[in-house]
Amino acid sequence: MTRAVCPGSYDPATNGHLDIIGRAAKLFDEVVVAVLINKNKKTLFSVEERTEMLREVTAQWPNVRVDSWHGLLVDYCRENDIQAIVKGLRAVSDYDYELQMAQMNHQLTGVETLFMPTNPIYSFLASSLVKDVATYGGDVSSLLPPSIMARLAQRLAERR
Repeated sequence: MTRAVCPGSYDPATNGHLDIIGRAAKLFDEVVVAVLINKNKKTLFSVEERTEMLREVTAQWPNVRVDSWHGLLVDYCRENDIQAIVKGLRAVSDYDYELQMAQMNHQLTGVETLFMPTNPIYSFLASSLVKDVATYGGDVSSLLPPSIMARLAQRLAERR
């Protein structure tokens, strides 16, 4: 069985994330969407909330499961017999950072990283940008699955 992981903070998951996850699901027997826990990042949603939202929006792919992890991604890959890391690339600036990470991950454990170019309609899309725009009342509904948009609106309303 071939397994891949799509790691990220997913705070919140966007249509761009789902595009990469769905395309990866066509290539691998199993895709794990790993919500990475970074204590240095201030998140809008808890790990549990992000995991729950991702389970809802990835239910359409039977070979996708959602998990969370704190620590080195390569350790997660080793413990779960995952052969590949799938990363979406929006721009050249993403490539510079991700290439360095991919080379370090390969050096540490031999895990491969596959870069998947984003669909051009999502090339500008980042969770942080979505949160910023939504915080100031901008319409981001076309950038998120409806269930996540509803949760984002609710969370922002709670903070006002």
